[in-house]
Amino acid sequence: MSSTLERNKDLVRAHYEATANNFDPVAIDAQVGDDFFDHAAGARLGPEGVKQHIQGLKKVFPDLHVVIEDMVAEGDRVAVRARWRGTHKADFRGIPASHKPVEFTGMVFWRIADGKIRERWASVDVLGALRDAAAG
Repeated sequence: MSSTLERNKDLVRAHYEATANNFDPVAIDAQVGDDFFDHAAGARLGPEGVKQHIQGLKKVFPDLHVVIEDMVAEGDRVAVRARWRGTHKADFRGIPASHKPVEFTGMVFWRIADGKIRERWASVDVLGALRDAAAG
């Protein structure tokens, strides 16, 4: 595999560590381009928006942790299949805190350019996991 593809995968791996697993604002600043666009949010977030998003998730799931199950890189894209776990400690999008452990999975595609994360497309079923926890 080319060194560029490996560097891109390493960047995405480090980004999961700096966001979900061990919140590290300095690392996020280094990883995310100012022009970063999150297609799931429909917004240009840049590093500050990413940090705000993760801080919001950490309020809901203080013990949030992600495990990358599969990662594939081609061209300027990195695809990840991952599993997130955390305890639902605060209301989220109209779903009251269940105080139960939840697990959700999803696929995220990242675009890398000039050594920075520039775009993200995500399909992660957080709401389904929270509804299941609230019902159970």
